[in-house]
Amino acid sequence: MSTSTSDHTDSTRRTAHEPAAPTVRHTKWGLAVAFGLAGAVVVALIVLAFLWPVATAEPRNLPIAISGPSAQVDGLEAALDEKTGGLFAYTRVDDRAAAVAAIQDRSVYGAIVLGQAPEVLTAGAANVSVAQQLTGLAAQLQQQLAAQVAAAGGDASQVKVAVTDVVPLSANDPNGAALAVASFPLVLGEMLGGILVSFLVVGTWRRVTALVVYGVAAGLAVTAILQPWFGVLQGDFLINALALGLAMFATASLIVGLNALIGRAGIAVGAILTILVANPISSATLPHQFLAGPWGDIGQFFVPGAASTLVRSLSYFPAADTAAQWLTLVAWAAAGLLLSILGHFRNQAPVALPESELDPLPANAA
Repeated sequence: MSTSTSDHTDSTRRTAHEPAAPTVRHTKWGLAVAFGLAGAVVVALIVLAFLWPVATAEPRNLPIAISGPSAQVDGLEAALDEKTGGLFAYTRVDDRAAAVAAIQDRSVYGAIVLGQAPEVLTAGAANVSVAQQLTGLAAQLQQQLAAQVAAAGGDASQVKVAVTDVVPLSANDPNGAALAVASFPLVLGEMLGGILVSFLVVGTWRRVTALVVYGVAAGLAVTAILQPWFGVLQGDFLINALALGLAMFATASLIVGLNALIGRAGIAVGAILTILVANPISSATLPHQFLAGPWGDIGQFFVPGAASTLVRSLSYFPAADTAAQWLTLVAWAAAGLLLSILGHFRNQAPVALPESELDPLPANAA
C-alpha cells in the first residue's frame, strides 16, 4: 500500500514539473483581413508595374535612315507621316553604305534606300517587331512606287523592293525569343546574389570578396549557357561574360550596400527598385522610344536597361558606341560598394550559419 502511494506521489510530482502545453494565440480578425488586403495591393502593384509600360507603349519616333533622290525622299516622308502618324524619325544619309553603317552602329533601326534599286534594310537583332514593321513597309512602298511608274507610262511590274536583314539574329534564336526571355531571369539572378551575400556573409570586405566571386562566376556561367550552349549570344565570349558579370555585380552590390546601410529593409528597397522600377522600363523587348514620356530614356540609366542594351550591342552590333552602358553599370557597382563601406557598422549576424563557419573572436574582444 505504501509502495502504491509512493508511486502515485512520484507521478504527481512529475506531472507538476512538466511544462504546460503552450497556448496558441491567434491573430486578430481585423489584422488577418488587413494582411489579406495588403497582399492583394502588392500583387496589383506588381502587375501594374509590368503591364503599364507595355500597355502605354506607343510606336513613335522610331529612327530610320533614308537615302535617294531628294524629291523622292520628300514625297516618301510626307506619305509615311500621313499614313503612320509619326511612327518614324528620319535620318537622311548619302547612300546604301551609309545606311548600313548607321544600322550597324545602332543609330537607326532600319533604312529605306530609294533610286534605281529600291530596298528596305532591317536589323532583326535590334528588334524583331520593328524588323517586321519595316518588312511590311516594303510591300506598301512597292505598291506606291509601282503606281508612280505606271502613272509615268512605265512598266509597273518591273518595280521590286528588296528586303535585306543587315544584322540578323543568331540562327539558334531566329525570332529573338530566347534573348528576350533571358532578361528577366538575369534580373532575378542579380538580386539573388545580393540577397544571399547580405544574409550569409559577415564583414565588409568579406562581402565585397563574395560579390566579386559571384560576379565573375555568374558572368562566366550565364555566358556559357547563352553563347556556346544555346547560341543566343555572339561575339567575344570573355567580353560578353564581363558585361553580364558586371551587371550582376552591380545589382547585387546595391542590395548588399543598402542592407549594410539601413538594415534588412535595404534588401526590400533594392528588390523594389530593381523589379518594380528598373526592369519594367528596361526596354528589353521593345524600343525605348516607344515608352511613354521620358521613361524609355530613364530606363537606360538603370542596370537592367543598360545591361540589356550592352549585351545586345556586344553580341550583334560591335560598331555601336557602348560607353554609356559600361559607365552606367560601373556607376551602380561603385554606388553599391560605397554604401557597403558607409554601412560597415551594420554587420548583422548571418542566418542559420553554424558557429564553425565563423572566424573566432579576437582574444581581447568583449
